[in-house]
Amino acid sequence: MKCLIFYGTAEGHTFKIAESISEKFQAAGYEVSIQDASKSVSHIDLSDLDAFLATAPVHQQRHPDAVIDFIKVHSASLNALPSALISVSLSAAFENGRPDAQAYVDRLLDRTGWRPTAIHLAAGALRYEKYDYFQEQIIRHIVLKDRAPEQIEGDHDFTDWDALALFIDDFEATSSKVKSISGSSST
Repeated sequence: MKCLIFYGTAEGHTFKIAESISEKFQAAGYEVSIQDASKSVSHIDLSDLDAFLATAPVHQQRHPDAVIDFIKVHSASLNALPSALISVSLSAAFENGRPDAQAYVDRLLDRTGWRPTAIHLAAGALRYEKYDYFQEQIIRHIVLKDRAPEQIEGDHDFTDWDALALFIDDFEATSSKVKSISGSSST
């Protein structure tokens, strides 16, 4: 069975998530391709896929344009497949930020017409070594304000890797069932 993991990344954390997902799908017997949204995507053939996952970070309340554009162009094909969106944001790390994280997803879905089979809100990471002074100030005084239980110094990974693994296990199991019921014979 074939799976495409399509990702966008700014500081590398979403790529780390995409690699983790790839390992789980490979262990389940899938042939996996990972595609960076910022690279040329005109060669991607969705016709022989059995599953599609998009992993996309949120920065300044938006997912990357390259991810949105690809999904918009291919939404009809993606809607015919078992598909999942993993939206990665710092907002998802905090209970009072989860409505914001869901709003980012809703905006992406409204803009693209994509209706993924499953959606996961994954908490992102702080990568201070990747930020300039102004980005760091926005993180500290806007994104983390009234959310972080204490001032967080240095890089910090908020991702709940166990919850992500359970989500991927559930999605993979559902995808396998859907494809076996539909009679797919892709390998």
